[in-house]
Amino acid sequence: MNRTTRFLIVLLVAVGAAALAAFAAYRAVSTMPVREVEVAGVSAVVAARPIPVGTVVTKDHLKIVTWPARSPVPGGFAQVEPVLNRGVIVAVAENEPLTETKLAPVGAGGGLPPTIPEGMRAMSVRTNEVIGVAGFVVPGTRVDVVVTVKLPNQQDTISRVVLSNVQVLTAGTRYDQEKAKEDGKPIPTSVVTLLLTPEDAERLTLASNEGQIMLTLRNPMDVAPTETQGVRMGSLMGAPSPPVVEKALPGRRVVARVQAPPPPPPPKPYTVEAIRAAKRTEEPVH
Repeated sequence: MNRTTRFLIVLLVAVGAAALAAFAAYRAVSTMPVREVEVAGVSAVVAARPIPVGTVVTKDHLKIVTWPARSPVPGGFAQVEPVLNRGVIVAVAENEPLTETKLAPVGAGGGLPPTIPEGMRAMSVRTNEVIGVAGFVVPGTRVDVVVTVKLPNQQDTISRVVLSNVQVLTAGTRYDQEKAKEDGKPIPTSVVTLLLTPEDAERLTLASNEGQIMLTLRNPMDVAPTETQGVRMGSLMGAPSPPVVEKALPGRRVVARVQAPPPPPPPKPYTVEAIRAAKRTEEPVH
């Protein structure tokens, strides 16, 4: 028997022994009894399907599941009765637990009114694709309201931000939203409903009646108020040309262009002189 034959025999014996050992280990593991550890659980009411804002909850929207007892849901429910016939004030995803913070008070009903915080008002304005920022103004976004009006007793127009960092409650009418869901198309923003204070609602009413309003979309992380002085047509297009004045002189006619006086400079903002150590600075007063 040569060396090659002996090597092949030893290799086959080793492979066979390894296969028998693996099979024996598999049979031993498969025949071991399964050890089940019982985890303490409690009942929790969750959404059986997505629930939109303003929906009145019924039994078809809910189901009860087992939730780990050591990680209870704050403000959750163990039974469906306390949840029924209450409006949803925030969108709830499928299998998401229902809590008190996501539901309107008992008897408040459904729809948009329960979603309005105390002391605030909801006001709708008519928009189009331009005013609605090409359809990007959707519920939850924040916008600034810009109005363009013609100044009374002046041949000038001004554009200025009148409302800053306003939350959008809904986009589109209820009919538009239901129609969009049926057709599977984006919601048209023919009407946008904004969340305002009573004072801001008055300003928006006056702005929409006296001029043309536009919405500017904000970054949700940018919460600083928009402070501008507005833009006038005169400053936008430059100062008008000086008027032409004709003067009659003996024997000839002279046309002169009188240079109009420059506009007065803007008033200097109020400042406060501050002294810190040996450094003197002037700080504006807002």
